[in-house]
Amino acid sequence: MVKAVFFDIDGTLVSFNTHQVPESTVKAIGLLREKGIKVFIATGRHVMAINNLGNLEFDGYITLNGSYCFAGKDEVIYKHPIDDKDIEALKKYQEQQEEFPCIFVQESAMYLNYKDKTVSEVLELLNFPEPPHSPLREIPQNEVFQLIAFFGEGQEERIMQYLPGCESTRWSPLFTDVVPAGGSKKIGIRKVLEYYNLSVDEIMAFGDGGNDMEMLTYAGTGIAMGNADDNVKRVADYVTDSVDEDGIYNALKHFGIL
Repeated sequence: MVKAVFFDIDGTLVSFNTHQVPESTVKAIGLLREKGIKVFIATGRHVMAINNLGNLEFDGYITLNGSYCFAGKDEVIYKHPIDDKDIEALKKYQEQQEEFPCIFVQESAMYLNYKDKTVSEVLELLNFPEPPHSPLREIPQNEVFQLIAFFGEGQEERIMQYLPGCESTRWSPLFTDVVPAGGSKKIGIRKVLEYYNLSVDEIMAFGDGGNDMEMLTYAGTGIAMGNADDNVKRVADYVTDSVDEDGIYNALKHFGIL
């Protein structure tokens, strides 16, 4: 019996075309809650940047790809920052070898070293609020939980070797989410399950990006959106329709949840 459902945001709950949650998805989430099934967010976004879910209510939030997790809206149940040594190594790399735009995501703030055409394109695609700009050495020395790094796949191996305590969770050719090694939405889900005393067999998860793959393979039932990359579809238990074609509602009907 399914007792909880986890949802990615961009490309899953929210359309890249309209920047909105389809009405069928709003209806589906309402019906899940009426049936007593818990609903959770599992996103790469910072909680401050979750600006596209309207009035929908959720039982908890896995944010920053599992690095910062909430029960409800306010109770922090897990957080895992990047090692300060890796942050310092990244700053030195940028100063001495190769500069690229990067958003430093902290507990209650985000900072962008500089913006270029790629950053503008991604912010527009995701309807993502533009963080304040700050030179690298002027960014406050607080814990960093995620780096949104705007370098391409061809640069990834070279740059990531300077961040031994991190791993890349790429879901776009334009940028990658850099998180602490061993961190993922899977880990965030595990922490939520422990908190609510749920088992992995009692959950479903929906996603569309490369950073959703571990989540989909971990969940009792992992569902890829029709607009997902082929690599994501291959690891899913089921492939539904796209976000713009009522994919979430249709999948929940298919499995008899609604």
